[in-house]
Amino acid sequence: MNSGGAHLKANVDPVVQAAGFSLLAYRRMHFIRAFEQSCWDLSAATPPAIAGSIHLCAGQEAIPVGAAAALRADDAVVATYRGHGWALECGVGARELMAEICQRAEGVNGGRAGSPLVMAPARGFIGENSIVGAGVPIAAGVAMAQQALGKDGVALVSFGDGAMSQGGLHEGMVFAVSRKLPLVLVMENNAWSEMTPTSRIVPLDRLARRAAGYGMPGVTIDGTDPLAVRDTIRLAIERARRGGGPTLVECRVPRLWGHYNRDIEHYRPKADRAKAQGRDPVERLAARLLDAGLADAAALHTIRGENERELAALVQRVVAAPAPEVKDATTHVIAPSAIPTIAVSAGETRAMTYIQAVNEALRAELAERPEVLVYGEDCGEAGGIFGATRYLQRDFGESRVFDTPIAESAILGSAVGAAMRGLRPVVEIMWADFLLVALDQIVNQAANVRYVTRGEATVPLVVRTQQGATPGSCAQHSQCLEALLFHVPGLKLGLPSTPQDAYDMLRAAVADADPTIIIEARALYQRKAEVKLGGPLQAAAGAAWRRRGTDLSIISWGTTVDTALAAAERLQEQGIDAGVLDLRWLAPLDDAALEAALDAGNGRLLIVHEANVTGGVGAEIAARIAERHGEKLKAAVRRVGAPDTRMPAAPNLQAAILPSVDRMVEAAAKLLGR
Repeated sequence: MNSGGAHLKANVDPVVQAAGFSLLAYRRMHFIRAFEQSCWDLSAATPPAIAGSIHLCAGQEAIPVGAAAALRADDAVVATYRGHGWALECGVGARELMAEICQRAEGVNGGRAGSPLVMAPARGFIGENSIVGAGVPIAAGVAMAQQALGKDGVALVSFGDGAMSQGGLHEGMVFAVSRKLPLVLVMENNAWSEMTPTSRIVPLDRLARRAAGYGMPGVTIDGTDPLAVRDTIRLAIERARRGGGPTLVECRVPRLWGHYNRDIEHYRPKADRAKAQGRDPVERLAARLLDAGLADAAALHTIRGENERELAALVQRVVAAPAPEVKDATTHVIAPSAIPTIAVSAGETRAMTYIQAVNEALRAELAERPEVLVYGEDCGEAGGIFGATRYLQRDFGESRVFDTPIAESAILGSAVGAAMRGLRPVVEIMWADFLLVALDQIVNQAANVRYVTRGEATVPLVVRTQQGATPGSCAQHSQCLEALLFHVPGLKLGLPSTPQDAYDMLRAAVADADPTIIIEARALYQRKAEVKLGGPLQAAAGAAWRRRGTDLSIISWGTTVDTALAAAERLQEQGIDAGVLDLRWLAPLDDAALEAALDAGNGRLLIVHEANVTGGVGAEIAARIAERHGEKLKAAVRRVGAPDTRMPAAPNLQAAILPSVDRMVEAAAKLLGR
């Protein structure tokens, strides 16, 4: 077998005889071991050919080899960061994989992923994941896409025993069981949670026993035996294809090497290390082949020699390969999009509230795009806590609009996986404050995919949420968090301030190719206005003038746009002509509109936002203006926002904190030297 790209998943019949499979498995397992040894040697060279840490899978080779023999070409795999063997068995070529680990230009991800984040979604390898346990919600989304698209493909996700303590993993399992998803969960149990024995953390002899608590089967097998792995995973896959839902397979394996390439294992008893060496899966399989007369020592020696010669030549080529081009370091963060001129919708016009406009946008997208799913907590039958999804399940069915467990990591992670496999999920996070319990799936997962794959894979998902203070809302339900998301490259971020924008911007977000967060304003949900439905879609970018003025420009977004307009009216009474620019989209930031606001306002800018001032988006805008257009400023940029305090529930205390018309008028007067 040519190990540089040929793999069991595509080339071995599901009923391959045990004898032939065992010999082939030996070749593949030895190749993975030799590949990992080459990586270790490269990282230890002087100077090292691999920068940073790598996590190697010595002792676990039988699992990807056995599993790949049970998978079909239309199945998909999400792997732990110890996933080089999985990548190879999914069809990533040895040369492009090693080049990636060595951070070379010819790597499968052009050196952007390195060792722990390799991705090749087009080949069914959704990728490794360097966040412990985070792959399970994503794999659930991949399985959900298979289900929604009417395919009988299965998703498989691997993770370590230490990941069984991660909340996101448990949320993913709850989600998968609730939807009866075609998912196989493969736990590679090497008895270590990084540098701590798992037995000190979990008082269970079999971690697979936890599966019963979720309502799915769990089985524990010898993970050093590729035949046991193949046959067990085949049964789990068959169950998943029949609609039986997920299965947890615990594969017990030895950890032959340290947690990572620099780990000297000073904490590990010698007896434990020796016991692990006695369970070496490559040596065990070799002994079984010899004992059964399926191969002789010469044949095994030939296999090892062929693998080692291939790898020696490969290493020589990879080490000589060029590093990535520096000029490409900032490409493929988001898809390029022109800042559009705001299009006037040409369809029916109706008076409706902001929240009804959201509902109309979702309805239009569900009707026009069969790949759209709408889901979240209480989004199905109840229609959402604020009514944004009311009657959508009735009209489009439970397969398109549905409720989820109260599990934000699973909601967001599943959206990532589903979007990578052809769906356009629109998920609701009930309160922006709740994003914080699952921010990993947005920041570490969704925002990275386009960049790491150099644009070969995208994550066209939409997260709807709402934020801001309203009378009686406590400090855990009233934060303005746009600055956190604004800071993350790879995300698009919009804050509609009108019913029309609530409609247009949500539709633009669904049409966009990148992960997009729409932050609605709870305080505006019942605001009513004429909304033009239908018409050409806008791009997910671009600011909008709400009022023109020549003495200064007020820049705002979200809830404070209305307050800024009221302040402009007050200023007009005092003879001051103030314009109001609604940024609408914070990412990508409309730099041209900012410069235009500076010019229109005669070199004077006032920035207003509900979020507290320190570290807010206003600070970035002020810095950009000063750096790029400082010569045009007639006065220092001023900001009005909340003080650096938590948000109280009492209405009078909130009123004292939130930006007011009086504060804006005072700040504007100071800008003008009055």
